[in-house]
Amino acid sequence: MGEYFRRFWLPALVSSELPTTDCPPVRLKLLSERLIAFRDTNGDIGVVSENCPHRGASLFFGRNEEAGLRCVYHGWKFDLEGTCVDMPSEPAESNFRNKVRVTAYPTVERSGLVWVFMGPPELKPELPHYEWNLVPESHVRFSRRLQENNFLQGVEGGIDSSHVPFLHGQQWGAIPAASNYSARDKAPRLTMERTEYGFVYGAERNGEADSHYWRITPFLLPFFTVIPGALGSDGEDKTYSGHGWVPMDDENCWMVTYSWNPSRPLLDGEGHQAHNVVTDARTLRPTLQNADNDYGIDRDVQRTQTFTGINNGSIQDAAIQETMGSIFDRTLEHLGTTDTAIIQLRRLYLDGARQILEGGEPFVPSDPAVYRKRSVSALLDGTLNFEESVKYFETRQPGAAVRP
Repeated sequence: MGEYFRRFWLPALVSSELPTTDCPPVRLKLLSERLIAFRDTNGDIGVVSENCPHRGASLFFGRNEEAGLRCVYHGWKFDLEGTCVDMPSEPAESNFRNKVRVTAYPTVERSGLVWVFMGPPELKPELPHYEWNLVPESHVRFSRRLQENNFLQGVEGGIDSSHVPFLHGQQWGAIPAASNYSARDKAPRLTMERTEYGFVYGAERNGEADSHYWRITPFLLPFFTVIPGALGSDGEDKTYSGHGWVPMDDENCWMVTYSWNPSRPLLDGEGHQAHNVVTDARTLRPTLQNADNDYGIDRDVQRTQTFTGINNGSIQDAAIQETMGSIFDRTLEHLGTTDTAIIQLRRLYLDGARQILEGGEPFVPSDPAVYRKRSVSALLDGTLNFEESVKYFETRQPGAAVRP
């Protein structure tokens, strides 16, 4: 799976974590690799292995100066591409520095998010056109934090529509109509199909007498979701939000949250509640609500107001996903009809991993534009089937010719 994810661009950090040129470097762990990210004198961002190739000293303590990161142990200096540009501990006539490199990965900074590609250079695709990556920086908000479980438990929570009326019941500012439909019909009918960007799935619930309530969600490779939100407001004037769960190592992940509006700057405080979680500045672990204090559960609130007694929707998700254990033994679970999307996700990942094991290459979309998808929340005619609802879903996408 580590090799599989190296075929995709990964969100590494939020631009504000490296606020100025030559600012202090930042520790970063992705795919079990310990890395250092730094913004150089020219404003460009480098991501390199943490350990200096000389004697293994951590480049986190390096001096970020004059378009390079200088190790403080013996002064070896490396640029964004991993080239050793200075080796003061060697004689002037030595060409040793020309033979030494530190592992470096290409990066792209876009709309306030820094992306890194850690795979074979010859397989590097174009940066995907996720819509949150295309709007002006004033139209989007990013946040990143540690989640103490493997990435899959996070992704599976993100594509699980049936948990909404329970885990998030009467909580985190859900739109009343959507909340009511979800609460009134707690057993959605799930249908899905694979697509050129991953897959799309629909959760269908009973609506009014002649309509059904649909939440139609795209799963965007390799691990991104877009949350269906306010009923009937899908379009250019809506603010969308979603999450990605980036593998840090086998037992932890980074949860990246994005909120964006296609047509206007975001207002103060606008976006998903995950942006409001307070984290430790160094580790990005939540500080006010975490496993150490049972995520701040209030049993009185749980008895009288909400299912969980936890007062933040994003923390509700984290509490459930982390307390499964860092890697839950899936031979002990029992999947039901509402787990269709989860089953499909596992098959998709297993297919990709199997292709690599057999000496081939996994499917990676060749057209970056296919990733530009939004979710849909709508009351539709009760006679429509999944295929027809997906046709409606396509009319609500960026650039669609028809918007009924």
